[in-house]
Amino acid sequence: MQVLNGLELSKKIKGEIKGEVDGLISQGHRPPHLVAILVGDDGASQTYVNNKIKSCKECGFKSSEIRKDASLTEKELIDIIENLNNDSAVDGFIIQLPLPKHIDENKILLKIKPEKDVDGFTPHSIGLMTLGLDGFKPATPYGIIKMLERYNIETKGKRCIVVGRSNIVGKPIGIMLGQNSQVGNCTVTILNSHTKNIESYTREADILIVAIGKPKMITAEMVKEGAVVIDVGITRVSDNSEKGFHLEGDVDYDGVAPKCSYITPVPGGVGPMTVTMLLFNTLQARKKTLAAKA
Repeated sequence: MQVLNGLELSKKIKGEIKGEVDGLISQGHRPPHLVAILVGDDGASQTYVNNKIKSCKECGFKSSEIRKDASLTEKELIDIIENLNNDSAVDGFIIQLPLPKHIDENKILLKIKPEKDVDGFTPHSIGLMTLGLDGFKPATPYGIIKMLERYNIETKGKRCIVVGRSNIVGKPIGIMLGQNSQVGNCTVTILNSHTKNIESYTREADILIVAIGKPKMITAEMVKEGAVVIDVGITRVSDNSEKGFHLEGDVDYDGVAPKCSYITPVPGGVGPMTVTMLLFNTLQARKKTLAAKA
């Protein structure tokens, strides 16, 4: 069994990104600029945005943060987005989800200019990804693809089971792994909360990707010997520690790991790769802008 160390891999890729950013600066160009919008006070979202800002600094990016109270209106948020869309000094921006319930997330995502959609969530970006065309890929699925690529894990002809059909992880990773590409050519099945006898599918998986948000849902008897297991889930579970909680994935790591050929830990697996691929996308946005001006 080998641990897919997303933390170490992300450090390596961020080093590569920093090298490119240093090159841009040495040529007299400004660094990439990423803006994060956070509405409300969700603890997990705040932690995630803080990690993005820290990673930006490590890679030589300029980063900005726009924090607004949960009472922010939909119209006010759209105005912020329009300003960022029209700001030539901003290469990309992300809207941290979830948003307060009174704001329509789909309506908001549709307002983002495709050239600045570094999270890869808009219909335009999803459409390009589905067709296998050049565009911004959703950061978490893209991080999984990069992890499989960098660890030289064979995907061609493999049976891939995805547990969870979210627009952020489940659907896009299913599409990406099913495409005719270097990291692809899998036979993919996407499960959901209404799938009966889930274990009958998960036991067939050569590659099992779990993004359902239920701590330790996947147990040892649900996984076949030698499987590659990617745990995307991360849930705060209350305890008596100083923090008052600990993080758990969707996979029972201790029980499942001995059966696997590869497995991601939680934390330290997919999470760091998500932030890194967001930076990768932002760098690509900056390079595209420069190329258009050349």
